[in-house]
Amino acid sequence: MEIRETILKYALINAIQHDGKPNSKAVIGKLLGENPELRPKAKEIIPLVNDIVQEVNFMSIEDQKLKLNEIYPEFFEKKEEKREEKKGLPPLPKAEKGKVITRFAPNPDGAFHLGNARAAILSHEYARIYGGKFILRFDDTDPKVKRPEPIFYDWIIEDLKWLGFQIDEIHMASDRLEIYYSYAEKLLAMGKAYVCTCKPEDFRKLRDEGKACPHRDLPPEIQLQEWKKMINGEYKEGEAVVRIKTDLTHPNPAVRDWPALRIINNPNHPRTGDKYHVWPLYNFASAIDDHELGVTHIFRGQEHAENETKQRYVYEYFEWEYPQTVHHGRLSIEGVILSKSKTRKGIEEGKYLGWDDPRLGTIRALKRRGIQSEAIRELIIEIGLKKSDTTISWDNLAAINRRLIEPIANRYFFVADPIPMEIKGYNEEFIAEVPLHPDHPERGVRKLKFTPGKPVYVSKDDLELLKSNEYVRLKDLFNVKILEVSEEGIVVEFDSIEYEKARENKWRMIHWVPEGKPCEVLIPEGDELVVRKGLLETDADLKVDDIVQFERFGFVRIDKIEGEKVTAIFAHK
Repeated sequence: MEIRETILKYALINAIQHDGKPNSKAVIGKLLGENPELRPKAKEIIPLVNDIVQEVNFMSIEDQKLKLNEIYPEFFEKKEEKREEKKGLPPLPKAEKGKVITRFAPNPDGAFHLGNARAAILSHEYARIYGGKFILRFDDTDPKVKRPEPIFYDWIIEDLKWLGFQIDEIHMASDRLEIYYSYAEKLLAMGKAYVCTCKPEDFRKLRDEGKACPHRDLPPEIQLQEWKKMINGEYKEGEAVVRIKTDLTHPNPAVRDWPALRIINNPNHPRTGDKYHVWPLYNFASAIDDHELGVTHIFRGQEHAENETKQRYVYEYFEWEYPQTVHHGRLSIEGVILSKSKTRKGIEEGKYLGWDDPRLGTIRALKRRGIQSEAIRELIIEIGLKKSDTTISWDNLAAINRRLIEPIANRYFFVADPIPMEIKGYNEEFIAEVPLHPDHPERGVRKLKFTPGKPVYVSKDDLELLKSNEYVRLKDLFNVKILEVSEEGIVVEFDSIEYEKARENKWRMIHWVPEGKPCEVLIPEGDELVVRKGLLETDADLKVDDIVQFERFGFVRIDKIEGEKVTAIFAHK
């Protein structure tokens, strides 16, 4: 491969990896690093690199890919091979084909978010890999602190199905209270649990000192009488708790005689109302259900290791085999809120538009932003079973999503903060025919009509590119010479139609619209939601939920269409 083509290869690779914008220093570093024999010629090579980088910078990203595929198709083949390698998950410990049963147990007190998605996706993927069963179990037995809401049951099911889940069974913990009661009575009768009526502060003091509660060693018949009082409503909230007997000298005080069931006055649960006032805590309900439902493998965050320690006491007392547990780290995304409590507070204060506000990390918010379900699944599988906490950047998710939507997203011109441009010297009507997608001519073209005497509109973002007496190309229209530039308007003079002339002279290319319908793009920037107003091609054939690319602006999802006005959500570049 001759030197010019070698440089072009590195420049194109660098461009494709950085949204179509190659960097000369990076290209030089890569070129000389992988071809040390060229180092003595560095002084001669650097100007050539700069020229080629400028040439690549002038090309559209589609042209860059086509050119690289022409001179170095191995790049795309290697990427595909690498992606296939990454997709697989490691074998699951102690897993037998057809016998794996996994579960996902969300609390329906808020919308499902990306942090929850890790355990859910791993559970589902392994159930499918081993031809087993995936169970959705709603952990909805805390009607006081983490109060479930009816809408979130429906949303979580919708979100899982959108992610491609096949849900084999759905259970509500709130429907299973009689089951928990029966097991509580068995443990009380076995002398493995007791009813504690200490004041909470008194119990904590004894627990921290490793001492037994005075009720701990009362005989089982007394414990069962106390249990009946709890069930019959003779004790009020905070007056009695069922505790599981554990090791009072356990190094973690939270494990010592942990609470299994407690009283909640007037629970007003959305499913059972006030029928029950004795409610199981998470660890007791979860331990019983995992056994009852036959769960073989549990995927949970490292922060839940303490829960396993507590639950194993129940399994030991009943001589059950504890499911195989796979711990993984927490998953977060840079600059994106995942906390349900913070999200709820922000919604109540009017800071966020709702649970699907595009600044948030809920599955509904990511979907609204144009992120594909496959991108989320692929990201989680790529991270796999890492035990360390993982913080992903938005760029990680965007890179996967871009690859998925680039082939399906039709192209349109959107001009943000439009400035009128008067074109002199061309006195005929001209119809620019622009492909809906450069790689799919079968989809047809959009037609943009230039009419003499009427302005076209360009974006204020391009103002700094426009200098008097310089030339630019209006994409798919004309090459023009710039005469006057201001924020109020631009005056240019027609030069030529041919694209080749612009390419040879390395003139910059900008997009435009003749007239346009009003369009707003909502852009999440950290905790802010920036609104960019502008004009969209008048004849753009769009419907809500379409994912399209606004050329030179980015990929967007169409969120609303109200008459002529279009509202879109920015996904990423």
